[in-house]
Formats: sequence, structure tokens, C-alpha cells
Amino acid sequence: MVLTRIMSSRLRTVFRPLFLTNQNMSSSSETLLEEVGDKGLITLNRPKALNALNINMIRQIYPKLQEWETTKTMVIIKGAGDKAFCAGGDVLSIVQTVNDENPVGEYFFREEYKLNCLIGTFHIPYIALIDDVCPGITMGGGVGLSVHGQYRVATERTLFAMPETSIGLFPDVGGSHFLPRLGGRLGMFLALTGQRLKGHDVLKAGVATHICDSERIPELEKSLLNLTSNYPEDIAAVLNKFSEEATFSKDEPFSLQPVLSKIQSCFSGTSVEEIISNLEKQDGSEWAQKQLSILKKSSPTSLKVTFEQIERGAQLTLQECLSMEHRIVSRIYKGHDFKEGVRAVLIDKDHKTSWSPATLEEVPTEDIIQYYFSPLDPEKELMF
Repeated sequence: MVLTRIMSSRLRTVFRPLFLTNQNMSSSSETLLEEVGDKGLITLNRPKALNALNINMIRQIYPKLQEWETTKTMVIIKGAGDKAFCAGGDVLSIVQTVNDENPVGEYFFREEYKLNCLIGTFHIPYIALIDDVCPGITMGGGVGLSVHGQYRVATERTLFAMPETSIGLFPDVGGSHFLPRLGGRLGMFLALTGQRLKGHDVLKAGVATHICDSERIPELEKSLLNLTSNYPEDIAAVLNKFSEEATFSKDEPFSLQPVLSKIQSCFSGTSVEEIISNLEKQDGSEWAQKQLSILKKSSPTSLKVTFEQIERGAQLTLQECLSMEHRIVSRIYKGHDFKEGVRAVLIDKDHKTSWSPATLEEVPTEDIIQYYFSPLDPEKELMF
């Protein structure tokens, strides 16, 4: 899940028209599903809502992917409009219906996570084009639609983040699986702080698999759709060519390179409290003070849940991670902090949160583990 509409003036993904003819298209007002010969093309089509993922879109995409997995040789996904690939899940509708007889959250997360799993276990190449106009951002639900696929193409305009702790949630959509696998403690750092990665950093962190100059995205799409063979190596060759020819990242170091050793040492703590203590011992460095400020503004409950989630996810399969996240989200979305975070950031936009409990000391770790991570009733468990 994700912060939707927060960055509305900053999000942008350009809709790229197809260059081929003889296309078959099925569409709704929210999702375009095109068949281009033996390829499938998905366009998220809610530009006014920054292509925020809702339940209708999930229910359109999931069965089509199931069909295409056995009838197509490749699937490409991108965003429509002039703002975002996908700014995340539509959390407003989830919060606004939480007290209804049939709340959206009861089925949204289950179906979203099943879609994430399908993408992560897809048997044909799945390519996400996450070209956002600077400083566009791919967050939460958008991450779930891209990061689990075989190929993720970033441009100099792409900005990635998982800032859920700032709205009382946690980095879900499989975040517990891919974040701890980024190497070192980078994933824990990104999960707790919501640090943004821009352009080539998305590749160097391991979130993207390839890069491409934004102005060449239409050419890349055309090259992929014009492939006449169904060999994975041919798809990889096209992506590698555009990635190698990208001009924006040549000789540029990873922006976090100067602080990777600090990230490793500070975020290797055995608890959120220890991580904060490690940061406080960094001799008052500007970097450490910035991280402390971010952590102290985030939901204490979300920070502890996120820490435990990332620690556990490092040893679990994607399916196991998504089942774990479903247990957590089934409880956390009904809680005070999620509603308060969405109110402060998305509704009133005063960014003045009143978390409950208000401090880490007031959040008992063992109670967190027992409550959020324990199995649901058998009929509510997410199974694959």
C-alpha cells in the first residue's frame, strides 16, 4: 500500500502510444488491456487519480494475466496520463469504508497480494516501464505491480520509495520479500525511513533491472512489441542494449555510497530502539540527525511492525511473505494510526499526526508480534 496523491504535483508518467497495428483491445475506464500479436500490454488508466490501484483494476488485471500466461510470450505494463506509473493503492477508499458493513480493506489486500504473487511467479517475461517525469514516484501498489516482475525498467525520471511508516502502515505488497534481499541493511533502511531512490539509484539498489533514457521509452516499447521470436534471451538483449546505451548514469556513483557503511552499522540493530541508539552515537552527523528526525515522525507501531516484518521476510518465500503481510494488514488497517496517518497526510493535509501509542517505549514488542503476526482464522488466511 501507499501514500496516494501526496505527491500529486510531482508525479508523472507519459502515456506512450503503440506503434503497431492489428491490435485487439479490451478496456474499462480504468485499465486498458491490449493484445499486440503474441504480446500483452497493460495500461493503468486512472491518470486523474495518479493511476492509484483500486479493486476494479485488480479484478481486471488478474484474470487477464492468468490468460496471457498461457497464450502470450510477453507482458508489458505502464501507466497512462501525465502524472504517474502508479502512485500506489487507493488508501482513501479503504479508510473511508473501514466502518462499513462491507469494508474495501476486507478484500482489497487479499486480491492485491494474490496479484503480486502471480506477477512474482509469472512464467513468461513481465516488463514494467516505470518512466516518471522527475520527480515522479513509484510507491506501494505501484511497487507491487513492478518489482516482482522479471524486468523493471527505470529512467532518469523515476523515483522509488516505500514511505508507509509515515501513514501508520508498513511496506507491504511483498516488501518483506524484496527489501531484505537488496543487500546489507539497505532494505531495512529503506523500509523504516521511506528514503527515495532516483533514476540510476533505482537500478544500483537492485529495485530496477535495467535503465533507459526517458526519451527512448517509446522506442524501447516498440522494439519489444516488434520482436518476432519468443525467446527470453531476445527480450533480454533488447533491454540490455537500451540499458547499456543509457546516457544519464554513466560514471555516476550510487548516491547512498558515502553512507552505506553507516547504514550497515546503524541499521543492523536488533530492534528499532537499538537502531535509533546507533544513529544517536554517530557524533551528531547531518545524515544521522536526518534519519532520527524521520523515524521520530513515523508511527512507532508501524516502525516496530516493519522491523519485525523485514527480519522475518529475509527467510521466507514470496508466498510466505505475502501471507504474513496479509495477517498484519488485516489488523493494522483497522487501527488508529493508519486512519490518523491518512487523515493527516491525505485528507486534512496538515501533516500533524497524533500516534497512539505515541512513543516506541509505549509499544510492547512482544505484544506487537503476538497480535499482528499470529495466524488469522483458517477461513481468512491467505493461501496460494
